[in-house]
Amino acid sequence: MKLKQLLRLDWDAIAGIVAAVAVLVMHFLHVIEADILLMIAVVLIALLFLRDLRRERHAERMNESVQQTEAVVKEIQAKLIPPDVILIGPRQLRTVSEGFLVHARGDMVWFHVCLLMYKPQSLFDSLLRPAIENPLVTSIQFVLDQEQRELWEDELVPKVMMCRGKEKVKEPYWTTIEENVSLIISDIGSDKRTECLLSFWGEPFMAHTVGRDVPRYIFHVQSQSELVGRFVDLVRSYRVSA
Repeated sequence: MKLKQLLRLDWDAIAGIVAAVAVLVMHFLHVIEADILLMIAVVLIALLFLRDLRRERHAERMNESVQQTEAVVKEIQAKLIPPDVILIGPRQLRTVSEGFLVHARGDMVWFHVCLLMYKPQSLFDSLLRPAIENPLVTSIQFVLDQEQRELWEDELVPKVMMCRGKEKVKEPYWTTIEENVSLIISDIGSDKRTECLLSFWGEPFMAHTVGRDVPRYIFHVQSQSELVGRFVDLVRSYRVSA
């Protein structure tokens, strides 16, 4: 550590100072004449000036190198095509889901979600409550299969009633859903880009535990994907049929 600190010292400046002090001492001791003292001072000033010129040139080269690197990075970024869909595995599942709910805004649609997943209070608090209590979310509309009506009334409604913002949760659209997909659709961020979380019923995307199915893998569908529009149309068709 001390060696690194020594290497950082400005040895050119130190050498110049030492030489200047030595010359002054010798002058006071009448070892050298004033003319020689003046000549040595001029030489030291010239050396320091040359050192500054070298450093300035080095700084210019470094600046040019940084600018070239920035240009290359920008060019690479411009050529990168963002993915339409991102696969989320078990380790990131809860983090991504909670982040999606926190950044959601506007009207949210929950299509064909498994209500058994929200039966435990802990899962309800982490995977549904954040959306209900998010002040930027104006409404939450469920589109559910008829078979889940009893579960909705017995398990979900009491939990929803305990949340701030419970009034934004609308009465579900009840219908018969034949699709094997589950969707959470919402606008995300200040630019209000529409994204969705997509999961599939059944293995290997859904894990069956005691009494309920829990998503094992989900897909985060990005706003630029054509799938977003298709899913919005799919949900609209079921809402109309309901």
